[in-house]
Amino acid sequence: MRKFLPWIIGIGIVLAIVFYVVGVKNTALRYNQAVGKEWGNVETAYQRRNDLIGNLVNTVKGAADFEKGTLTAVIEARAKATSVNIDPSNITPEQLTQFQQAQSGITSSLSRLLVSVERYPELKANANFLKLQDELASTENQILTSRTRFNESVQQYNGYVLAMPQSIFLGSYKEKPYFKSVAGADKPVEVKF
Repeated sequence: MRKFLPWIIGIGIVLAIVFYVVGVKNTALRYNQAVGKEWGNVETAYQRRNDLIGNLVNTVKGAADFEKGTLTAVIEARAKATSVNIDPSNITPEQLTQFQQAQSGITSSLSRLLVSVERYPELKANANFLKLQDELASTENQILTSRTRFNESVQQYNGYVLAMPQSIFLGSYKEKPYFKSVAGADKPVEVKF
């Protein structure tokens, strides 16, 4: 029995290391899946906004002899934003920046649309338009919430994957980028009528 004791201890140590590494990898996988889920929520919120924009543009078109340039800008920004796709499992800072730029194009063109609408009192009083405006405001809040939750899940993932000793066993798991504010977001929005 004594001659097998070192073997039993050695096998026990090897098994403990194997179980530890498996646990580390499974936890990293769970965090990675959480990041992917939150990214899906971000995309869902943006998709909701894109769907609402079509309704908003049609309502505005139908209710006013409207500036075609503003409507065209909104439609083009929407098309550009929906063409940018990102795989959350290997998201890069460059892809995230490209996605944010496309989405900020929608935000700025929507702002111009809503400011231009101020010149049309009959449209501002239209119940459908008011409902769509409320829906867009609600959607922007959902986008903010989704982006915040995405950043929280990225923080958990990065904190786990980059910490020692897990980082020794998780070489294939790379740091994920955070959502950052768009350039100029720190300045107040200027609204002109």
